[in-house]
Amino acid sequence: MTRVSLWSMDASADGELDLRARRAASDAASSVSVASEIRDFWDADAAVYDTSPSHYPRRPQEQAAWAGALRRLLPEPPATVMDVGAGTGFLSLLLAAQGYAVTAVDLSPGMLARLQAKAADRDLSIEVVEAEAVTPPPGDFDAVVERHLLWTLPDPAQALTAWREAAPKGRLVVVEGSWGSTWATGTEGWRAKARGLAGRVRVSEPGHHDHYSDRVQAALPHAQGMSPDEAVSLVQASPWGQARLERLRDVEWALVEGRGIVDELLGTHPRWAVVAGS
Repeated sequence: MTRVSLWSMDASADGELDLRARRAASDAASSVSVASEIRDFWDADAAVYDTSPSHYPRRPQEQAAWAGALRRLLPEPPATVMDVGAGTGFLSLLLAAQGYAVTAVDLSPGMLARLQAKAADRDLSIEVVEAEAVTPPPGDFDAVVERHLLWTLPDPAQALTAWREAAPKGRLVVVEGSWGSTWATGTEGWRAKARGLAGRVRVSEPGHHDHYSDRVQAALPHAQGMSPDEAVSLVQASPWGQARLERLRDVEWALVEGRGIVDELLGTHPRWAVVAGS
């Protein structure tokens, strides 16, 4: 009787281990599949991505404001900077033009091809690496920077850990924004709602060729956006540790300056940066 019971327990344990193994394999396959779908999305998006002024600001005052913010937040050039989720190269090009040694990392070869073409046109040297955010190239970078990337990562905590390993003594600069009106209160809330209404009647170039599928959206913990509180909490729970938060009001001002009284009254989505490390 005891032997049967022990055998049953062993068989049950083996079955549970086998089930766990199958689930782990299934989760891994699903993760790879989602990553591939995200890569394909941004490859296709490369053709239209720069048509949105918020994706790739072209006006001189906007580029100068961004360049100034980056210079203020990062170590002095010629520091080595890894730009993760570099896309078509907005940050990488601004950094390289200021004398930083830039490594641009993105999972989309289509996006990186456009970055390389721009760098060649401007005679700028930028190292390009095709890789996911959670598997950055090895190195001892002085800083890691990202812009509007964390929300589109299935595991932002894993990415932050990987970036710390790539810059063990460096600095992290996370540049994000608050979109929509659910986050805002008071005057900011009314302005956000007004911008939403104005956006419905304005004719503008599409910023993306399509939307993420339901499956990809379900795999992203921050698919609806990330608040400053969430970003700071993520960074401080990672190996980067203590963080500070800074609103990029100079960038916001430059984005609406000269666009007319309506835009100046309505303002723009808040831009902010979370900074950690040395």
